[in-house]
Amino acid sequence: MEQQTAYSLKQSIIFSHKFAQLSKALWKSVEKDWQTWIKPFNLNINEHHILWITYHLDGASISDIAKFGVMHVSTAFNFSKKLEERGLLTFSKREHDKRNTYVDLTEQGRELFLETLEAYKPSTYSVYGGALPIKDLYGKFPEFSELLSIVRHVYGPDFIDMFETALTRLEDGFIEEDGKLKAVDSETRSTV
Repeated sequence: MEQQTAYSLKQSIIFSHKFAQLSKALWKSVEKDWQTWIKPFNLNINEHHILWITYHLDGASISDIAKFGVMHVSTAFNFSKKLEERGLLTFSKREHDKRNTYVDLTEQGRELFLETLEAYKPSTYSVYGGALPIKDLYGKFPEFSELLSIVRHVYGPDFIDMFETALTRLEDGFIEEDGKLKAVDSETRSTV
């Protein structure tokens, strides 16, 4: 028996329009801030995102980059190639998986990515600034639980698992020192 839903067309349109409009407004702000942040490193958003994903996955397939970077496979490949030409990534095949192309950060790529994190300044990120009144009022930043649920249903649990893994690695793998983010080496990580 087919389950019928009692959602009206009008409710659907209103919800979709609200979500689209708010998402577009937020993305425009995030995009501007992100570009400003990474411009001194001669990177664009796709390139920085690829470095970010590759760092947090300890290497990644082009398919993983496309999926988790929410970009087309050809976009992931082409921007990865540009990073390879700059000496920031290497391409390889895995012994257990000859079909997929994998990328790994070079030492230079890892250092550049870490430099970008050290250069981040919260005061220049307008969405962060926009969330501060919520933090001041409730003592914490928004949790995003409803948004995570929507994204999980659109992109699947693997996407959310990677997202949460990246956040955990960021939490566990970095310390704040003198107002800058610093990578924790494996020896320090066990004591922090």
